[in-house]
Amino acid sequence: MGYKLVIAEKPSVAQSIAKVIGANERKDGYLEGNGYLVSWCFGHLIELAEPQNYDDRYKAWNIESLPIVPEHWKYLVSSSTRKQYTLLKKLMERKDVDSLVEATDAGREGELIFRLVYSQTGSRKPFERLWISSMEDAAIKEGFEKLLPSAAYDALYESALCRERADWIVGINATRLFSCIYGETLNIGRVMTPTLALTVDREKDISSFVPVPFFTVTLHFPEFDVLSRRYETQDEAAHLMDACMQEKEAVVESVEKKQKMEKPPLLFDLTSLQREANRTLGFTAKQTLDYLQSLYEKKLVTYPRTDSRYLTDDMAEMLPDLCHSVAEKFGWKEKLFVHSEQVINSKKVTDHHAVIPTKSMVKSKLEDLPRGEKEVLTLVASRLLAAVGEPVKYTETRAVLKSGGADFTTKGRTVQDAGWRLLDRFFSRKKEKEVAVLPDLQEGSRLAFTGSECREGKTESPKHYTEDSLLAAMEKAGAKETPDEAERKGLGTPATRAAIIEKLVSKGFLNRVSDKKVKNLIPTETGKALIRAVPEKIKSPSMTAEWEQKLLQVEKDQLQPEEFMDEIEEMVRAIVQETEKQEDIKGMNEKKIIGKCPVCGSDVMETRKGWFCSCQDCHFGLWRDNAYFKKIGKELTEPVVTALLSDGQTKLVGCTSQRTGKKYNAILHMTADEKQRPSFHMEFEKRST
Repeated sequence: MGYKLVIAEKPSVAQSIAKVIGANERKDGYLEGNGYLVSWCFGHLIELAEPQNYDDRYKAWNIESLPIVPEHWKYLVSSSTRKQYTLLKKLMERKDVDSLVEATDAGREGELIFRLVYSQTGSRKPFERLWISSMEDAAIKEGFEKLLPSAAYDALYESALCRERADWIVGINATRLFSCIYGETLNIGRVMTPTLALTVDREKDISSFVPVPFFTVTLHFPEFDVLSRRYETQDEAAHLMDACMQEKEAVVESVEKKQKMEKPPLLFDLTSLQREANRTLGFTAKQTLDYLQSLYEKKLVTYPRTDSRYLTDDMAEMLPDLCHSVAEKFGWKEKLFVHSEQVINSKKVTDHHAVIPTKSMVKSKLEDLPRGEKEVLTLVASRLLAAVGEPVKYTETRAVLKSGGADFTTKGRTVQDAGWRLLDRFFSRKKEKEVAVLPDLQEGSRLAFTGSECREGKTESPKHYTEDSLLAAMEKAGAKETPDEAERKGLGTPATRAAIIEKLVSKGFLNRVSDKKVKNLIPTETGKALIRAVPEKIKSPSMTAEWEQKLLQVEKDQLQPEEFMDEIEEMVRAIVQETEKQEDIKGMNEKKIIGKCPVCGSDVMETRKGWFCSCQDCHFGLWRDNAYFKKIGKELTEPVVTALLSDGQTKLVGCTSQRTGKKYNAILHMTADEKQRPSFHMEFEKRST
């Protein structure tokens, strides 16, 4: 019996796996033992070929060569990782290797990394899938006992291919198109550009915001203050204050008390953890992901790249012991409540459950961790204990007092049970802002106030995006257009959002600008120019969010990959053609008018690419490189176009049948369809030989 070859994503992960399965003998680039060979990738070993690898004419950037849509996709071995690829290929080809185990990260990108290597080597050896959510020894051992058939993840691989190829097609074509038009390199991405558009739109809102002044009157009592409604003018507020000063007291009109509860927060998925770490620790999304990935590889937390905030049903039994161990590890000495049912729901778990500490964390030396990792681990631990904790119970009091003929209001809160907030305060070591506690107010009683004042305020403009708020916006982008039953919404995925933000910064489209204790994400002039340049289709969060949902459908085998890619290709072709048309229209005054548009009646002009309606809002056009005319062996010429525009038809002589190769004559009729595009049909004459 031969070896099983296990391929992990990183050396550190490979070493952890090798230790558990007994492959302890070190070799050059792999480990061996107990019937296993264990090796690794260094991220993506295989990458998509550049356009020039398909055709030399793509070496030069020009609009005429667009769109670039490969008929057969080419992949190349990354030059920086060729040595490791060569080793993996040799290991796969070894005669004593009977089968493989795919042990890359359990997600879309991990699937892509392994499958591309497997495909590039041409291997046909069977392989199984290791799918685990923790790097603990017990989880690895259980995973190897329950290896899954490779076919179970074929749809996930197809989704990963679609994501990669869609990004390539949109990025290559849009970048070249708009770079050529505007004379400078404008890097455009399928997810990156809509994300940038969010920040540009926010800055527009901020710059166009006009603050509106308002005025309020405050009455001071020994134990509390009351506030009037807002007034548009200072005179109105001053008049009220004068009236109050004459009365020197206020009457308690109403006192309303409500018993309320604040439920514990949900567990962390990656995005919510990144937001919390940015808000409380100032970490960027990438820093949080890096710290979390390191903690995962050290077996201290579960799988980081998750979009779930619940645990699976089978984890209910182990959860109380884990929670008590975590609490003891961090020094919590009070009574601990563990309501497991609050976080257990298999129906709300997708590929991986929420991020939580592992049992191995309890035995680790936290003091040996780097500061950033320790702080992120503390967040994860505190959230677990808070999520299973007691609700906060409090009484909210709202009182209305009347003076000077106007109502004044105030609110207070009395906490009966601090619940999970006690844990939150213990871990954060921060004091919560005190909430006013109102005295026992009785309806109808009269209270003398000690002073009053008129205050001027202004309406506040929208806030600049921070890492926290931009992640939230990316997560919610297009939510209104996405079905409620969709499991994943927004721009990108939890695993990719940090990289998108970092790329926008590194490309010079966003700057991190410090403001007090936070760093705002502000678009640069280059970023603003890019968003002005690209069409709505590319910068629309709604459309990109829709694509993410369709990628999920591909992953679940609910949508054919070909259908998804056809949509992407059609969209890119339309963008190229429409943009070329608009560029040609800029010089229409020098072009020849050859007829009237059958859609809107505007002039149709001749351009280097064809004949197009001069109306910016009309999409009618006839391209010289016309697929319909190619099919019948004819060229679209100016006389033919002129006749079609004036009469809606023209006679074509010497058309060629694709099926038989014979010649025939026909009357060609043209109309415009519902999308303002030309539609043709033929009325056949007797065929000639």
